[in-house]
Formats: sequence, C-alpha cells, structure tokens
Amino acid sequence: MLIFLALSACSAPAATPLPGAEQPPTLAPSPTPQVSPTPGAPLAILLLPADLNEDQAQAYQKAVYELAQNDSMRFQVRNKLETSDLEAALKVVIALPPAPDLAQLAAAAPQTQFLAVNLPDLKPGGNLSTLGAEGLRVDQQAFIAGFIAATITQDYRTGTITRKDDPNSQLIQTAFRAGQEFFCGLCNPYAGPWEEYPLNIEIPSDAKTTEYGAYADFLLRKQVDTLFLQPGIDAPDLLEYLATVGAFVIGTQTPARSYTNWVVTLQPNYVQALKSVWPQLLAGNGGQAFSAPLTFTDANPEIFTPGKQTLAQKTLDDLTAGFILPVRP
Repeated sequence: MLIFLALSACSAPAATPLPGAEQPPTLAPSPTPQVSPTPGAPLAILLLPADLNEDQAQAYQKAVYELAQNDSMRFQVRNKLETSDLEAALKVVIALPPAPDLAQLAAAAPQTQFLAVNLPDLKPGGNLSTLGAEGLRVDQQAFIAGFIAATITQDYRTGTITRKDDPNSQLIQTAFRAGQEFFCGLCNPYAGPWEEYPLNIEIPSDAKTTEYGAYADFLLRKQVDTLFLQPGIDAPDLLEYLATVGAFVIGTQTPARSYTNWVVTLQPNYVQALKSVWPQLLAGNGGQAFSAPLTFTDANPEIFTPGKQTLAQKTLDDLTAGFILPVRP
C-alpha cells in the first residue's frame, strides 16, 4: 500500500493555479550593454577656467563630450593641466583663457593637438592651433549693436557707455551711430526730448565699478532706453542697476546670470566654430589659425523678436562679407 501511494504521488499532474492567484514575477531580459570607450582609448581634455559662466561651461562640455563620444574617445574636464597629465593616449586638448603655459604643454606632447580658444597672445604652429585669436572687430560689433538698438527702441532713444581715453571709444560711438542710421536714416524721435540720439557717456579708467550706475544715469535722465556697453564696462554692479531701472542692454559677453532686460550678446560662437574645427584636430592638421564669426547669443525673444533677429542676421551677414562698411571712409 505504501509503495502504491508513493508511485501515485510521483505521477500526479501539476497543480493548476486558481484564478486571481498571484503569479511569480517574470524576469526581464538583461539590457544590451552600452559600448563605452576603453581606458586605453584616445583621450580628449577640455580645459575650462573655474569661474566660467555656468551656461557657457555646460555648452562647451556638452559639445566636446558629444564630439568625443562620436569618435569613441574618452573625455575629461579640468581646470588646470600639468605636464604629468600628458599621457600617451591624449589626442586633443581644447583650452579656454587664461590657460597658462599652453605653448609649453604643446611642446611637451607632440602627439597631441592643442586648440587655444580666444587666446590672442598665442601664435599657431606645430601642434598648437588657435580659434578666434585674431580678436573681434569692435567696429562691426558696434555697428550691428546700433542696428539692433534702432529696431527695438521707441523713438530711437539709444546710447553707448564707453571707456574714457580708450582708443576704441570713438570708433564704437561712430560705428554704433552708423548702424542705427543704416536702419532708420535720420532717426528723428517723434516726441521729445529733442536729443541727437544716440548719446554717449565715457567712464574714467579710475572709476570704481560701484560708480558706473551714476554715469549711466546721465543717459537715463535723457530717456535713453537701450544701451550698448563697451567690452569691460559690463561690471555686475552696473548690470544689476540697469536691470533694476529696466533699461535694455546689448553686451559683448554673456552675463553671469540671466536678466530680463538683456537684449542679446554680440560675441563669436566659439562652440559652433569648435565643432567645425574638430575633424581637423583629429586628422592631425595642427598649427592653424581658425576664425570664429560674430553671432547672436543670449537673445531675448520678448525684446529682440525672431523677425528682428532674422533682419539683423541678414545685415550681419552683409557686414561680415564686406558689403556694408561699419565706418564711413
């Protein structure tokens, strides 16, 4: 009897689960492992200053990271670079100012291509290339600033703030006026005050940044609504004050934080230029001087609307192509 019962138990069919009973979980298939650069793969290093504007830093990191990933390279971001960091697999170094001793580093790593971004004191040669080292043409910058200011400002009440005794001060004033007149001709206001806009105020070189607002007040009292700031004038104290009073500002460098009164930044698009230069660096074609054309960044579409941006871009294209002279001969 015991043997019969044991045999019956061994041959019994599997139990059918009751309706609604909890089923054991089904294991999902393992995800396909992502291929990442191996430790011995070529390396790209982005050398950024620690105090760089956060948005700019992220834009550079995103661009170089994607370029490196597309070419199966490792990628690192550093604030400084020593000769001891120059490993054999280092393929590309992209450095932003101040980037000291970059020429010395390039000489110590002939297998590496170095690109200096906006470092005018460096000369290209060997494995060291430059991007935007020729600097900016302040006359073109001021011309397009005057053009944009005229398109966004009621009664063309515009002005510039420049540095006293600076050789570029008069050039900026002249080119800004030419850009405004290129858009609106005589640019006569329909209502007072009857000033000959654009107006200008010069800040002495020994003035404290906390005093910049007082100089801006000279223009604001004459109902200037839009200001163009010469490079170096855009101190945080002044930007905060102009944001408080609501004056529109056109600048040449991305501010440390966003302002609702900021119209646009007129500066080269180094990130976009870097993407076009990258294949040359990978191919080992160093020692070149690459240019970075002027462009619009940080544009505020509420003030500088898309239609006005299109019009200004067409004018900028003609300006850089030489069809428009920023200053009359």
